[in-house]
Amino acid sequence: MKPRFKPYRGPSGGWGSAYSVGSILLRERAPLTGAMALLKQNRPISGFACVSCAWAKPHPSKPLAFCENGAKATAWETTSLRCTPEFFAQHRLSELRNWSDYDQEQQGRLTHPMRWDATSDRYLPVSWDQAIAEIGAELKALDDPDQAVFYASGRASLEASYLWQLLARRFGTNNLPDSSNMCHESTSVALPESIGVPVGTVTLNDFAKTDGILIFGHNTSSNSPRLLHDLEAARGRDAPILTFNPLRERGLERFTDPQSPTQMLSGHSIVVSTHYHQVAIGGDVAAIAGICKALLALDDEALASGQPSVLDRVFIEQHTQGFEAFEQAVRAYAWADLERRSGLTRGAMEGAAKVYAGCQRVIAIYGMGLTQHRHGVTNIQMLVNLLLMRGNLGKEGAGICPVRGHSNVQGQRTVGITEQVAQVPVERLREQFAFEVPAEDGVSTVDACEGIIAGRIRAFLSLGGNFVRAAPDSHRLEPAWSKLRLTVQIVTKLNRSALVHGEKAYILPCLGRTEMDRQASGLQYHTTEDSTACIRAWQGVVKPAGELLRSEPAIIAALAKATLPDNPLMNWDAWVADYGLIREAIAGSYPEIFHDFNTRMLEPGGFHRPLGASQRQWATDSGRANFMVPSTLAVNDDVEPDPERRDVLNLMTVRSNDQFNTTVYGYNDRFRGIHGTRSVILMHRNDMTRLALNEGDQVQVSTAVDDGVQRSVGPLRVTPHDIPEGCCAAYYPECNPLLPLWHHEEKAKVPAAKSIPVTLRRLIAMAQAR
Repeated sequence: MKPRFKPYRGPSGGWGSAYSVGSILLRERAPLTGAMALLKQNRPISGFACVSCAWAKPHPSKPLAFCENGAKATAWETTSLRCTPEFFAQHRLSELRNWSDYDQEQQGRLTHPMRWDATSDRYLPVSWDQAIAEIGAELKALDDPDQAVFYASGRASLEASYLWQLLARRFGTNNLPDSSNMCHESTSVALPESIGVPVGTVTLNDFAKTDGILIFGHNTSSNSPRLLHDLEAARGRDAPILTFNPLRERGLERFTDPQSPTQMLSGHSIVVSTHYHQVAIGGDVAAIAGICKALLALDDEALASGQPSVLDRVFIEQHTQGFEAFEQAVRAYAWADLERRSGLTRGAMEGAAKVYAGCQRVIAIYGMGLTQHRHGVTNIQMLVNLLLMRGNLGKEGAGICPVRGHSNVQGQRTVGITEQVAQVPVERLREQFAFEVPAEDGVSTVDACEGIIAGRIRAFLSLGGNFVRAAPDSHRLEPAWSKLRLTVQIVTKLNRSALVHGEKAYILPCLGRTEMDRQASGLQYHTTEDSTACIRAWQGVVKPAGELLRSEPAIIAALAKATLPDNPLMNWDAWVADYGLIREAIAGSYPEIFHDFNTRMLEPGGFHRPLGASQRQWATDSGRANFMVPSTLAVNDDVEPDPERRDVLNLMTVRSNDQFNTTVYGYNDRFRGIHGTRSVILMHRNDMTRLALNEGDQVQVSTAVDDGVQRSVGPLRVTPHDIPEGCCAAYYPECNPLLPLWHHEEKAKVPAAKSIPVTLRRLIAMAQAR
């Protein structure tokens, strides 16, 4: 396909979404199976949870309860294409590593357990019993349990995740990094310090009652399209939506509801963002500080004229701590500095404060545009500060709303997928299973990468995901990965993490969430937790893609039996036979959240985990909600270039409309007008002119840091886009090699993928490229 570039002027949703869904169903050769599955998607109890994002599912369900990207994920999983032993017999892994992410996964569903053969450099079929026995032997042969890593992607159910962490901890390690380490770990650090909970405080009921919404750093139309329906409803009540994002994303501008016959037939679309502020990359702290400063000025004016305070001073007095220090810091900021750092004018920030002050119940939504920075924790805590100033926490229609990525990434943390011992119910696990949880913290994603490069990690087992492709500094990581003794991938499709392998490498194919999971006691339910902390039961509806596929709990149980000493309190066979017994064990470990689990999961609408902050109960050290004073307004104090260096741009990695995480569904990012390629870099026209670049030029992009490592990606096509000057954007995961492993969030260690300093070197001029 020849690349095409044409700015997209239409709305998100609409006929473009309908066409895209139909196209992928045909491409995956699943027009009937996939379409029938979609009718059961996001239907609790009788259907399955979306394989894609973690956004909340309304109760009762809508007639068509899926979005474009959710439908793509279902088509991708229910494909009729199969990746069989015959495929592997035809291709060496050295060849397959040169294939694109799209081509690797497009081979279809894996059907057999496979083991890498060093002589032929091919994956060869192996029996389940032999694969499990060999993996168990390799694990037991390690010198130290901490030489093994048990990674989990956000796809696995609560039941599978609980068993996975139990396997790792009984083995003797807390090395349980997960995909949250790469995205919302900043949330898990920031919110407990500020308000005493690690997750958001709002539910879908709050969206029905809000009269104002703030959106920071989230591309809703591509990453959580079903959220657009809640934004549409808010706009129908004339609630203002203020968006702060470097790129102008079409889904945050206009939306046509594909489930509305009137809108589809008339071509009508709604305005999503009433105010759109293109904050500079990493300028969020300064932008929020400016809004807070303007809010204080409005409060001063109100009090001076005898009007009620603009701030909720009763709430601040009764429920918060640290306001005085925060107020002093904000008043001291100079407007010129805030404008320079944020990329916004003083007038824009004052206008945003005025709109915010006019709303009584405000929800603040954010995504990885806040979390994946050197000071991602500060970004989030500043947003909480803004909410606290007007009492927009712990009341209906208001609160903080982090939009998580993968469909159960939040739930995994709830049931113990964490490297941090402080978050583990150590005493309850001891009482339940008579073993001691290791006392030392395990490794996060960044720690694991460092350990692999240094040779300290010898085995890597992955419950889903594509870690090698998702991790930062991948050109340094991949050569070290091949020196691992053992790599195990529990996956549904072929990806790069199965092709870049250790000395002993296995692929263990598992059931997908859409598929029926039949065990000894019958069809099984599984459960997930969404972004609003709602927990629900689901059941697959599609026939499994192969007779040899096993469920994730069954695979984990087999590994445990092959690896761990016998423990009559851990009845792995019984757990696999009846997942209800796993849920009883979860309830025993986390009774406050999961009491009566098997009953409550079947309640209409599911159940929400208790969140004290939503009731104005603050489980912080102070017993109150804490105003947090930012230590800096800088974007990156670890790599911030000399301001006199005009050749350095700040790069953010982005996802296209045709992908989810590392899974690339196709090459059409229609909302950005890019078709047939992902090898692009989006730039402001002024930067192109200043750097003597023309549209269509091919450039090599290099990281502008001096640590002795050369990092570059290219060639990428220079493409003009609506993005602030000094900023640029390119696709994830292709640009992961540019991200130094040490460039991460200060406390949470989330890779700072949204702010990478880069330089560009022209390789081929536009005329030559033609």
